[in-house]
Amino acid sequence: MPFSDDEVERYARQLVLAELGGPGQQRLKAARVLIVGLGGVGGPAALSLAAAGVGTLVLVDPDHVGLSNLQRQILFTSGDIDRAKVQAGAARLTALNPHVRLEPHVARFTHDLVAGCDAVIDGTDDFETRFAVNAACLEAGVPLVSAALGRWSGQIAVFQGRPCYRCLVPDIPPEAETCARVGVVGALAATVGSLAALEAIKLVTGAGRPLTGRLMLLDGLEGTSRVVRVAADPACPACGHSIDDAGSGSAGAGGG
Repeated sequence: MPFSDDEVERYARQLVLAELGGPGQQRLKAARVLIVGLGGVGGPAALSLAAAGVGTLVLVDPDHVGLSNLQRQILFTSGDIDRAKVQAGAARLTALNPHVRLEPHVARFTHDLVAGCDAVIDGTDDFETRFAVNAACLEAGVPLVSAALGRWSGQIAVFQGRPCYRCLVPDIPPEAETCARVGVVGALAATVGSLAALEAIKLVTGAGRPLTGRLMLLDGLEGTSRVVRVAADPACPACGHSIDDAGSGSAGAGGG
């Protein structure tokens, strides 16, 4: 899969990275990444992945752009209001990098969308969809990058087999927070989305150590972060069988 002269110049700063180089950039070009939810997390993730040269981005979101989105959903502009998010997003991403193939779906997530993907980023803001994405990734054996945020805090984790997302969040919290209810600072969304894209890039290229089975917790107010292990839960409703470890963790509000 040769690079055009435009691509060589476009990706020059990645091609000189020892951990990526030509082989890593080839893997990115051949990759197919699904982004579920094109909001505060999914939008910045899509921008970073398109700029990096991921070959195919599958964008899934049933919603349309609203004025209140623009405080944190930096993929869109005022001119996109009332347009379907995936259609407005696809146009912006094509303008950023015409070498990337976009597959927009103005629809809710369905299991079949995971087939053939090299990684999935879940930036949705409801737990039913998160559980469905987790189940589909488990079934297909596709790594899942899960990202969430609310107020001034965010979290990112990678799940591939056990432990899975439901080891961290076994059931829908009785008082699940949403960004619409509790608020969120816009700059945090871009940070979490970019970190989610970074994890997908590492998964695709084999560079570095992805956050597999680990949860990164960000505190924007304090300017701190920490990483904790997510253990496999023997009672997990999605992946639990006969395993010795027990898992625990916290859940953010959602993808904004």
